[in-house]
Amino acid sequence: MTPFTMPTPRRTAATSLLLCAALAACRSGDERSAADSASDSARAAAGAPAAGSGAPLAYVSNEDGNDITIIDTGTDSVLGTIFVGKRPRGIALSPDGRTLYVAVSGSPKAPPGVDESTLPPPDRAADGIAVIDVASRKLTKTLKSGQDPEAFALSKDGTAIYVSNEDAATTTVVDVGSGRITATIPVGGEPEGVTRSPDGNFVYVTAEEDSEVAVIDTRTNKVAHTVKTGKRPRAVAFTPDGRKAYVSAELGGTVDVIDATTHKLLKSIKLKGTAPKPMGIAVAPSGDYAYVTTGRGGHLQVIDVAADTVVAFLEVGTRPWGLAVTPDGKKAYTANGPGNDVSVVDLETRKLLRRVPSPGLPWGVAIGD
Repeated sequence: MTPFTMPTPRRTAATSLLLCAALAACRSGDERSAADSASDSARAAAGAPAAGSGAPLAYVSNEDGNDITIIDTGTDSVLGTIFVGKRPRGIALSPDGRTLYVAVSGSPKAPPGVDESTLPPPDRAADGIAVIDVASRKLTKTLKSGQDPEAFALSKDGTAIYVSNEDAATTTVVDVGSGRITATIPVGGEPEGVTRSPDGNFVYVTAEEDSEVAVIDTRTNKVAHTVKTGKRPRAVAFTPDGRKAYVSAELGGTVDVIDATTHKLLKSIKLKGTAPKPMGIAVAPSGDYAYVTTGRGGHLQVIDVAADTVVAFLEVGTRPWGLAVTPDGKKAYTANGPGNDVSVVDLETRKLLRRVPSPGLPWGVAIGD
């Protein structure tokens, strides 16, 4: 068979000029691309942070990875990672958004049912609150905060950090400026979740072992009230007006509603699905809905704040734990522990958009404004 060949076109002076112009443009474009690539390589070599879309950034703590994953919420792409130290879990931004704080711990992981006497000794030198400069995305120092810090909350003015010390059954108060521990407050056994009320007057600390919430008055740094909850309370979220607080009770399978003005239990909301294990919790900026992850249940559940009932739930990933909502209230991000990824949920359609890789057992999420 004779192969087919295209006929050779007749070249005119005009086509020759057009060809030369095209070749020159291509060479110019190639040169610009090479220059851009060289510039990008130089920035990478210098450690300059990758640029984002201008949308808020989501920061995800990876407990086994010893680092933070940075996600651009505009494109839902990973911009990079930041080393922070051992077992990063609790994570939050300063009120001005310039500093990222992360709880790091030298205590070995001790899941429920594990005989802790069989575990290796803790590395107390690794305990603290890692301080990261958001602009440069670099660890600047680590504040001492007591034994095995797991979660924390910043005071309203950002000058103090309230830290749950799981191994010590205490909450320590750390002065951000001096780095000194200014108070140590006894709370219930195995304290975990720590959340400040919107007015800044109270900090709620969950105690897993005692199934209660300690209410710390920030004006005296003493426990003013305790509120009994479902079994193994994990996290707390306040409504924007500060009137109600929602507490996830992992083993109770409920979200408990507390009157945050009287500090009394109002109601326990039973979640939907098979064996839900409520973990992370967040309230929409509008105050209309509360969102809760269900750990082994694999769901994100939606609670109508006015009625205090579950109105929707959807599958998001493998054992979702930490949770945060974007400032505009349009999307939620869940840290899916052993799934090693972060789920992005459209809160208007209540549908899963995508899952973003975050290797190293993602634990907590914080989103900037």
